[in-house]
Amino acid sequence: MAETPAETKDLVHYIEPKGDFIAFSDEEDYLAKGLEWKLFTARSVKKELVYKSGSHQEKVKLAGYEQYGNGLDTIVVEFENGRQSCIHPAYLKEMQSSSFGKELLSGPVASIALTGVEQEVKEKATEDLGELIKAPKTEPKKEKPKSKKKEAIPKLDLPTDKVHFRATVKEFTAKMNHFTGEEDEVVLLENVKVTTEPELVIGDAWCGYSKTLKKVELVEGDSLEFDGKVIEKKYNKEIRYKVNNPSKLVKSTEA
Repeated sequence: MAETPAETKDLVHYIEPKGDFIAFSDEEDYLAKGLEWKLFTARSVKKELVYKSGSHQEKVKLAGYEQYGNGLDTIVVEFENGRQSCIHPAYLKEMQSSSFGKELLSGPVASIALTGVEQEVKEKATEDLGELIKAPKTEPKKEKPKSKKKEAIPKLDLPTDKVHFRATVKEFTAKMNHFTGEEDEVVLLENVKVTTEPELVIGDAWCGYSKTLKKVELVEGDSLEFDGKVIEKKYNKEIRYKVNNPSKLVKSTEA
């Protein structure tokens, strides 16, 4: 007989995220984090994983993650009922094993959710807080304004068609392609501006270092004009936009 919501509501110990968490920016970001946590492979990307608690299990989706520094991530998963819960990547990975939880079937549900690495994360956070409390007090200093979280940069209303650009070559570098496992050559651009009406300032952007670009024999500091299409696809946290298929490249005298 299938379990009803009333029968299952107490079978999962939810550890809800505190405030906002980091959502995946795109499929490439989802793939990179999933590979980092070893939840799946590049050839077998999973959109759903299994969450196990005692005799109960159900499918969950990865909603995002929280970061606490020193490379420590806590995954935020979303259940079929829409509720979210935090879990350590290694613990979620263990849950994907067919043998996981068999030795825990007789234990209380609440204690199961906090065993192993989940408990270690909480204990480590408590220890760190204790060290801060024990730290010697220093002489009072002038109060400084509380630092505010950086406001999210509003998304640009990007043109959907191919447009004309002006930009400056900032740097030649590489970006890991998680699908091929190899690095792709890329060009970082600055002062990127759409000059087709309506004009739009993009700022920093990037593009693949294609054969078309190599023929122009670019060097850092070159000012360019070209046609292309801009999309939202980040190179890193600061560079959020990519120029696709640049063509009709001309070195210009203006930035």
